[in-house]
Amino acid sequence: MASLETEIADLIRKYHAETGKSLTIGTTESATGGRIADRITNVPGSSDYFKGSLVAYSNEVKINVLGVKKETIANHGTVSSQTCLKMAQGGRKLLDVDICISDTGIAGPAGATPERPVGLFYIGLASRDEALSQEYLFSGSREENKNDAAEAALDMLKQYLLRCLGRPGTS
Repeated sequence: MASLETEIADLIRKYHAETGKSLTIGTTESATGGRIADRITNVPGSSDYFKGSLVAYSNEVKINVLGVKKETIANHGTVSSQTCLKMAQGGRKLLDVDICISDTGIAGPAGATPERPVGLFYIGLASRDEALSQEYLFSGSREENKNDAAEAALDMLKQYLLRCLGRPGTS
């Protein structure tokens, strides 16, 4: 069975073949620390569609580089759907890509609160026509949670690309 990152590469190439349009991807990662970008760039030829990544681990980088508003973090938290969406939208603009994937979460073993347990992650995606965030709760070690979040992010991207192929001409 092909890896998600290989399936993504195949879907991007299929989209290009069907529409004549290229799609570009970027990531803005927090708790995964660059794992999503690492997996995407493991595919030969990924430089055709992957433009870059920003690991925005601190709130300062989320605010000052990605444009997440201080109020968003103050009102909803760093680990929230709202922050994750703003990270994806800000990353899409910063990296000048068609699709940006983002994540924020609590990998563990520390950092949890009663409202936000270890293993809580939000994965986001922003494109020209869509912005979404999904909540996940993983139950592994720090390493397992980070890997599970990267896998979930790649799956979200794959599902988005499949939807794009169902409606050629959009991105």
